Amino acid sequence: MVRTQIQLTEKQARLVKQIAADRHVSMAAVIREALDRSLPSHTNELSHEDRIRLAVNAAGRFRSGSADGATEHDRYLAEAHRG
Repeated sequence: MVRTQIQLTEKQARLVKQIAADRHVSMAAVIREALDRSLPSHTNELSHEDRIRLAVNAAGRFRSGSADGATEHDRYLAEAHRG
């Protein structure tokens, strides 16, 4: 790891410290996790925002061929997971 120094607002520091205490981890771990979620990846992974955008754009584009898909989706999902 590379040691670095950052400056946080008092509110940011207070919130990061509280999250770290709640999770029983260091403030550095909380900050690294936040950076991992917000920085673009070099492995072509999609950002959270891009995944949401793609999911919203896909909504309603496909047909199941079943007239009761909206009301019976839980049953269909359970059947699919059973194999």
